[in-house]
Amino acid sequence: GSALRWFTTAVLYAAFLGLGMTIAILGPTFQDLARNVNLNMSSLSEIFVGRAVGYLGGSVLGGILFDCVNHFLLLGVSLLATTLGLHLVPFCKSAVLLVVMMSVFGVSYGTMDTGGNVLILALWGDKGAPHMQALHFSFALGAFLAPLLAKLALGTTVSAENHTEPDLHPPALNQSPEAGPDPLFAAPDDLNLLWAYASVGAYTFVVSVFLFALFFKKPSKHGKSTASAQVSRRAKYHKALLCLLFMFFFFYVGAQESEAAGLNSIFWGTFAACRGLAIFFATCLQPGTMILLSNIGSLVSSLFLVLFDKNPLCLWIATSVYGASMASTFPSGISWLEQYTSINGKSAAFFVIGGALGEMAIPAVIGILQGQYPDLPVVLYTCLGSAIFTAVLFPVMYKLATWPLDLQQKENRSENQKTLPPSSGI
Repeated sequence: GSALRWFTTAVLYAAFLGLGMTIAILGPTFQDLARNVNLNMSSLSEIFVGRAVGYLGGSVLGGILFDCVNHFLLLGVSLLATTLGLHLVPFCKSAVLLVVMMSVFGVSYGTMDTGGNVLILALWGDKGAPHMQALHFSFALGAFLAPLLAKLALGTTVSAENHTEPDLHPPALNQSPEAGPDPLFAAPDDLNLLWAYASVGAYTFVVSVFLFALFFKKPSKHGKSTASAQVSRRAKYHKALLCLLFMFFFFYVGAQESEAAGLNSIFWGTFAACRGLAIFFATCLQPGTMILLSNIGSLVSSLFLVLFDKNPLCLWIATSVYGASMASTFPSGISWLEQYTSINGKSAAFFVIGGALGEMAIPAVIGILQGQYPDLPVVLYTCLGSAIFTAVLFPVMYKLATWPLDLQQKENRSENQKTLPPSSGI
């Protein structure tokens, strides 16, 4: 029924809020985790690679399993794995083990990202655009709340950091000869680190319980009807559209991560705020219109960033506009494609992987180019190039999606005119 559908949607929002917190908790606790495994921060950068690889694997795995396993069971198991990982991370005394744990987070995130998007479409169909925006806003909100939560948990440690820093070396020296026989798991020296992860883990556990409850509830009738409706609606150029959206998200997410690395706080602030506003805009604007407006905003703001990169005020304003413009693009892109063709688990996994690869590849390329051309604002040029590419690509995607439909509508109109009696008026 309608109540169950709303309850399911609320649980999905809560799950994505937890995922946002899980992903973002790493940043503010990174130094503490490095200290926990007796390494400096630069030596522990592999955990980001592990998480990214896990995310790719989870997206593929989720896409395959989502079409043959109960949706709620799969999402519940994914979130339960996240809960387990969150509780174990502070106990990791080995860098390798920590990388493995972060990979588990990545797998869970990839599975949830793929599955959550498909499930929202299955629940709401053509009316899913606002809910898709709300789903991704929940993730952004979680990512915003996690550093605040970490600051509360680690507040005493951070304030006493200057006092504790000189004392870090003697324990490290004492532990180094015993590094061999030391267990892989041990209680962290700083219990506040444990509380930071355990609090997020407790939240994700509660949400996973609700997902398992939905699994036992068996809301299969609605799922079957939407699935059969989706199978019947398949665009003529279904695979070509998926490939183009893959490229679209590759450049969009890659540019998003690159710009975020430059002016982090203002970008993510406007990004999260506008994802919230996009929920309301999606109720009165078509997904295609929102993508068009986002593309225009990204193009204009990135052009201003390149032209006036020496002007601090212009830099901050243009970055704010850029973050606002990119906020609704990903959920709008999924909602837009759903209007023209069916999106199953494998389809969703395909373009989610496109975004993940862009997130990994484009910042890496920027890092190489910035090293070769230190005087040039490579990040800004990349953002402009990506904005131009996505602005050109979307009309091509739109034409590809609507052209066969236009022909079908004309054929249907002509057939209807033949079958309708003359007295039928309009």
